[in-house]
Amino acid sequence: MNNKISLFLSFYYGIFSCHSGAIAQTAAMPQSAVIINQVIPETAYTLGAGDRVRVEVFDVPEYSKEYQVLIDGTINLPVIGSLPVRGLTIPQVTQFISQQYGPFVQRPLVTVNLLAPRPVKFGISGEVNSPGFYTVALTADRQFPTITEAVRLAGGLTGTADVGQVQLRRMFQGKEQFFIVSLWELFQNSNSAFDLSLRDGDTIIVPTASNIDLDRNRQLAAASFAPQVTPPLKIALVGEVSRPGAYTIKPQEIRIDRDRISSSPPSLTEAIAQAGGITQQADIRRIQVRRPDRAGNSQVISVNLWQLLQAGDLSQDALLHDGDTIVIPTALRISPTEAPSLAAASFSPDTINVNVVGEVPQPGIVEVPPNTPLNQALLAAGGFDNRRASKASVELIRLNPNGTVDKRKIKIDLAASISDRTNPTLRHNDVIVVRRSTLAGVSDTLGTITSPLGGILSIFNFLRILQ
Repeated sequence: MNNKISLFLSFYYGIFSCHSGAIAQTAAMPQSAVIINQVIPETAYTLGAGDRVRVEVFDVPEYSKEYQVLIDGTINLPVIGSLPVRGLTIPQVTQFISQQYGPFVQRPLVTVNLLAPRPVKFGISGEVNSPGFYTVALTADRQFPTITEAVRLAGGLTGTADVGQVQLRRMFQGKEQFFIVSLWELFQNSNSAFDLSLRDGDTIIVPTASNIDLDRNRQLAAASFAPQVTPPLKIALVGEVSRPGAYTIKPQEIRIDRDRISSSPPSLTEAIAQAGGITQQADIRRIQVRRPDRAGNSQVISVNLWQLLQAGDLSQDALLHDGDTIVIPTALRISPTEAPSLAAASFSPDTINVNVVGEVPQPGIVEVPPNTPLNQALLAAGGFDNRRASKASVELIRLNPNGTVDKRKIKIDLAASISDRTNPTLRHNDVIVVRRSTLAGVSDTLGTITSPLGGILSIFNFLRILQ
């Protein structure tokens, strides 16, 4: 038995060949790990518990049978007895058995074939949507799963995944091998050398990116290893949106054919539109998307939607992920020249409500586009009542988000362009008060004073008729 163990160790540690590949080394790894920068050949399959093999001994049919590798990694052969085969490749096992039958068979010719490989069990952790352990059964039609298939089984990558530094850990010869795989290289250049086939017991770790690339995330959403169906996302919007709060955003569904439907993650502008659009105070150049990672930390993605409006930079329309918080800050100042572009944006509300009261032909609430100037709202209410209105100025009353109220007098020049002093842009729920002219005020006062006297005279005339 000692000879068997000696031969086993000799084959286990001594026979292994690698082909050159495109896997990089990592800077940080366990001290026990073996650093290699070659791809393990796809043929280097090692036996383990559950594998089913057929051993053929030429011209000795009573020794030729099918065997299953037992839980302890051994097979029981006629005459020889129990042999440890766990961790050996098929060529290694063939030579090992040939040597063991040497004392019993003259010039033994042994052939070993793998009939049914054991299921591949692997773990995947880090920035995937469903980390955990997975088992893939292998059949005649089912090849060994690859890294990209493992990512897809785990629900796809999260929005904070570092796709250029995916780690693969594999035990071989009692030591840990450590690979760094670039899924971005695979996606960009279709380099299949990076999509390694998995072996039983492998561990995949998808690390968290230190910086999130919006353009890369958008491209990866169309990758083959991205999830085909995106579940509804729970997100929060705070700051300068019409209806801040928590939302469940459904992805857009795309029908591939009659039987298949795909979906893509919702984008930032879609979420803003669902929250009623931005307010007129929104600073769209400094929007933040705060995204939690698996470690409980928060990644901050800076977004400039003005670049989307002016240059068509779609990467700024960030694809959202479950748990995102969108923060839209308040602008210190909105340029009058930029106001029309903001009002026409898809993530702005279609209309805002402005209340025009006082001496206008159609007082009440008028619906106008966002960033509408005061003069235009007055005209929407019919303009001034020429007989009663004071046309020199109006009052603008504004309720601020902090609960305070601003009230100021605006000198009116209907020919003026947009200006914060003479023709400011309006906000939702602003109130415009058009006062009476002096003449209208005097007339109304006289009417109030004389109305009781008129009543008395009317009664006197009535009594005269009765006489």
